[in-house]
Amino acid sequence: MEHRRVGELRAAAGFMILMAGLGVSDSLRGIFAPVFQQHFTLNASGLSVIIMVSYLGNLVFLSLGGQMMDRFDRKKTTMAVLLLWMAALVVYVVSDHFLLLLVSVFFAMGASTLLNTTVNLLTPLIFTAAPGMLVNVFFFVQGVGTSASQNLVGRMADSYGVFRGVNLFLLGLGILAALFLAGVKIPGSGERPEAASSAQSPKKAVSFAAVTRQPGFWLLVVIFGFYFVAEHGIMNWLVAYGTGALGLEASRAALYLSGFYGGMTVGRLVFSPAVSALGAVKSICGFGGIGAVLFILGSVLGGSGLWLLSLSGLFLSIVYPTMVFMIGSAFPQHMLSTAAGAVISLGTLADIGFNLVFGRATDYFGYGISFMAVPLCMAGFYLAYLIFAGRFGARSGQIIWKRG
Repeated sequence: MEHRRVGELRAAAGFMILMAGLGVSDSLRGIFAPVFQQHFTLNASGLSVIIMVSYLGNLVFLSLGGQMMDRFDRKKTTMAVLLLWMAALVVYVVSDHFLLLLVSVFFAMGASTLLNTTVNLLTPLIFTAAPGMLVNVFFFVQGVGTSASQNLVGRMADSYGVFRGVNLFLLGLGILAALFLAGVKIPGSGERPEAASSAQSPKKAVSFAAVTRQPGFWLLVVIFGFYFVAEHGIMNWLVAYGTGALGLEASRAALYLSGFYGGMTVGRLVFSPAVSALGAVKSICGFGGIGAVLFILGSVLGGSGLWLLSLSGLFLSIVYPTMVFMIGSAFPQHMLSTAAGAVISLGTLADIGFNLVFGRATDYFGYGISFMAVPLCMAGFYLAYLIFAGRFGARSGQIIWKRG
């Protein structure tokens, strides 16, 4: 019992350090967008290529990584992905070439998203008590990394050298997280911590077709797709929208961005008991609805309403971690990682398509008109989720699929 407790503490420390680093890493595209434009002489279309490549990385890593997690030793696979993320950070630090930047973005963002999802899915397997609460705590720590970097790094992001320095710091966090996680026993598919063995044999691969035949799969893909475009649209384009369309200084636009993710940070800690009490579906319907209204109003009103956009992050905070946790309740354990990877990676296709079109639309119509696609996607997310909530119910946080 004591040995297992020590293992859980090591895992918690490793996950917290890792999630903080991933939060910082994910925010750098938006923070350093003006720096990338100046350093590599890019227009909006060129900048959108960086973002599109990052989501291609998400797609590939989630599609293949989810199957690898279900088929092979989860600890070895997790550590291999962590090493890939750190290797991409090394390239950031030592290189100054646009093509190498794109390659590094592909691996860094793909590995980051897979690690993020893996932490969410492994938490119920590693920790014997309050896994739902711990999921929100880990995402709270990630939010601290995101909002802190947007606030602090956003004020210093005036050169490519600063970008290198931040990634050198992240490399140190990755090494520290790896040291903590190296001694943690990660259970195999369908096992509880007390039933895990030290060695795991390869398992039969779960087919993509079998996952897509599960009830509600494609509706979840639509929900994730709309939500990804909306939230990531803020992360990647709010600073550029604020400076290019609203005439704000970059530091002020970054302040609204940090307010949005700061609200997400606080909300994941404050509202996690409510999520446990209400269950996944009701929580997203309630908190997600309030957040969606504030998000849309803040985006449409522009300069005078950006504080509403920042406030929406407080209520939207529980949406993504709860939806991923919900996947764990909706699919059998033997296909859990594959299902999560399939849903999230297919949803990521919407991100790729959006950023491919958004850069060109901005070159033609400007940020003011093009940015309105972001609140439209938030509306699409919530409407799709209301359809989901009408077809499916929840009890004690577990998804109950209605027949007929």
